[in-house]
Amino acid sequence: MAAKTSSPVDGTAEVRAIDDRLLIPLPEAASAALPSRGQVAVEATLNGHQLDMVVEPDGRKGHWLRVDDALAKALDLSEGNVVDFTLVPTKVWPEPEVPEDLGAALDAADDLEETWASITPMARWEWVRWVGSTRNADTRARRVEVSIDKLRDGKRRPCCFNLASCTDPELARSGVLKD
Repeated sequence: MAAKTSSPVDGTAEVRAIDDRLLIPLPEAASAALPSRGQVAVEATLNGHQLDMVVEPDGRKGHWLRVDDALAKALDLSEGNVVDFTLVPTKVWPEPEVPEDLGAALDAADDLEETWASITPMARWEWVRWVGSTRNADTRARRVEVSIDKLRDGKRRPCCFNLASCTDPELARSGVLKD
């Protein structure tokens, strides 16, 4: 059981599709009840299904929940379904899925194994978000290189990006979740 940081946030929300991706935008009152306008680690219950996840910012002071294929299948979700949720903010962050390019660069940088392991999962989420927040392949490759350099220089977090912006390039424009 994770260390909880605030009261549960309960509600209902409608599943939405952006292109072929499903997500659950949170109602304004639910987002306002969360402790941050940026990402928030939570113990979530969605239609009775419990999981640890990270609530994503939408770039408008709101939040949304990522629906991957496994979750969509487990809850039989499709666009327009209504989901009952309870979100309990926690200090314990799940590990992020490190993208292949950043993972390969970290694997190749033997000198960074202890550094990467020593930073918090929340900080690792920030590195992953920063690297992945561009559509441009050259910019992404450069961010992977810069990440390695910054980690070697003792930086524990990337700098200079809005933590409350939506950083999924497939779902956002200019840091804001698409309508």
